[in-house]
Amino acid sequence: MSVEIIDGKAVATSVRDDVTKAVSGLPSQPTLAVVLVGDDPASHVYVRNKIKFTEETGMRSLEHRLSADVSQEDVVKTVRALNADDEVDGILVQLPLPSGMDSDAVIAEIDPAKDVDGLTEASAGRLVLGQPGLRPCTPTGCVILAKSALGDLTGKHCVIIGRSILVGKPAALLFLEQNCTVTIAHSRTKDIAAVCREADILVPAVGRPEMVKADWVKPGACVVDVGINRVPHPKKPGKSRLVGDVDFKAASEVSGPITPVPGGVGPMTIACLLRNTVLAACDRRGWDRPDILSV
Repeated sequence: MSVEIIDGKAVATSVRDDVTKAVSGLPSQPTLAVVLVGDDPASHVYVRNKIKFTEETGMRSLEHRLSADVSQEDVVKTVRALNADDEVDGILVQLPLPSGMDSDAVIAEIDPAKDVDGLTEASAGRLVLGQPGLRPCTPTGCVILAKSALGDLTGKHCVIIGRSILVGKPAALLFLEQNCTVTIAHSRTKDIAAVCREADILVPAVGRPEMVKADWVKPGACVVDVGINRVPHPKKPGKSRLVGDVDFKAASEVSGPITPVPGGVGPMTIACLLRNTVLAACDRRGWDRPDILSV
């Protein structure tokens, strides 16, 4: 049986194309400000890509680089200055912050109207209440990928493995918005494999390499693997490779549409960040949200 791959790179490109079209129809150019603290190599790569794609979609990008030894007070001052800048529509504080900084306290300083990562308490509250707001990027990307593979998700049983505030909990609420029946499985779930076998849509998000085996997957189920884990390469000593939370080779022989790692959920996160920047600009400035960006 041939494997049905959900191409996250292609879907992300489509989302960015929609963002570009939406931006071209706006009265002025939205602006995304990124705050990067320290010298984490992966963070620098992520920020570089975010800036690149922001500008490619026709938006303006601002970057604030702060040294690793900067005080938390100075990071907060930077965020507050961006809150007060009416030209800035979205604020992204790149995580992780250096050791010793309280990430939650810094994120809490972001104006919810500019919270394009969807991580503030106000954004979470709007999601729980079903009110319009800015939704977390990775969970939104999961929904978009599932819809790209299955179309209307109404009535589907979605099982999410993991209950983190970054992915698991918001993903559950976003799939509920799509009229799915949602189950959250976690480390204390009894017979988790049996629970997963009930899923029409399975979304593992726990950070455990290849935890989900083939016999956890209902035949034909859609699998959206959020996990990104670096493990030793089996054929190249001293090298590593990226794997998801799903044993892709085995599970793909049973599943229906399935995301690879890398190339699945990962590319969607930046695409949804750009989408949120446009939505933030529209909400702040009283413009209509472009229909093309609806999920």
